Amino acid sequence: MEVVDIFRRSEDVPPVVEEAIQRGAKAVWMQEGVIHKEAGEKAEKAGLKVVMDHCMKKEHQRLLTPSPLPAGERAG
Repeated sequence: MEVVDIFRRSEDVPPVVEEAIQRGAKAVWMQEGVIHKEAGEKAEKAGLKVVMDHCMKKEHQRLLTPSPLPAGERAG
């Protein structure tokens, strides 16, 4: 298991993180509006990468969208 994507209320995050740790996940991703600092710290201490309060789809799109060139520069 690579990433556990959490679409739960913030107060419901700790048991999900605990299970992610036990199952050997490499990361936990808490979607927009989902923040639980203590659970995030526990996951990090267990060696997992942690993302809080970000939409995976939006981040994926942001990373794949070419950046506009600065003024005065041309492509190619």
